[in-house]
Amino acid sequence: MNDELAAKAADLAKQAAELARAVAGFADEAAAAAATLPGAVAGGAQTPFITLLTIFALACFVGYYVVWRVTPALHSPLMAVTNAVSSVIIVGALLAAGLKGFGWPQLFGFIAVTLAAVNIFGGFIVTHRMLAMFKKKPAAAKK
Repeated sequence: MNDELAAKAADLAKQAAELARAVAGFADEAAAAAATLPGAVAGGAQTPFITLLTIFALACFVGYYVVWRVTPALHSPLMAVTNAVSSVIIVGALLAAGLKGFGWPQLFGFIAVTLAAVNIFGGFIVTHRMLAMFKKKPAAAKK
């Protein structure tokens, strides 16, 4: 009985080994086919730069159309949200600009800090001006 079970186990092990070799061959063929696809680089993955550039371009289009379709009544809340987003951007830009050494990340971090600062302070100036428009003007001195 034990010899029969051992023979069956050995037969199953041989079949498993043959199956594993066949799967490894299929994986090699799939990797070779993926490497020949256009836009593929070594390893079969797209470059992250193209992906990130695509996301940036799409975000620009979405932001442009969202901002231009906002009614004037919602302008102030939109500015508040924009300032909140800019605060997150400025934290990331400060982290990038504060890296040791000087290179492209630090340069882009500095540019991001500058643009985010312009956006934040410009938002405060515009909000202050809009709030000043709604203040009651003092009555003219009665004679």
